[in-house]
Amino acid sequence: MPTPESKVKAKVKTILAKYDAYYFMPATHGYGSSGVPDIVACVKGRFIGIECKANGKKPTALQMKNMMSAVDRGGISLIVDETGLGVLDMLFSTWMDTGMPPQGYISELLKVDESKTN
Repeated sequence: MPTPESKVKAKVKTILAKYDAYYFMPATHGYGSSGVPDIVACVKGRFIGIECKANGKKPTALQMKNMMSAVDRGGISLIVDETGLGVLDMLFSTWMDTGMPPQGYISELLKVDESKTN
């Protein structure tokens, strides 16, 4: 049965495909680096790391460290759950029309219930 996070990942991949983004999902399970974003994409020449979360969950400290490292180098880091999928689609639509943010950018597109955090 799909997990809530896997449903978010599937919807994010659909949005990325809609905008003809190059993307992949890095394998970590003991073979890669821990804390890397769930989905790594390239859109209009910009690096984008997307961390997908189930509703009410927050990124770990290691995930935030990796996302901020990308932002510090001019990349884009996004954290998204089911509540932010529409906003994610709107961001990509806007970026296609007006261009990508000019420098590092991070956005949390999620609704966090503080009583249910990791």
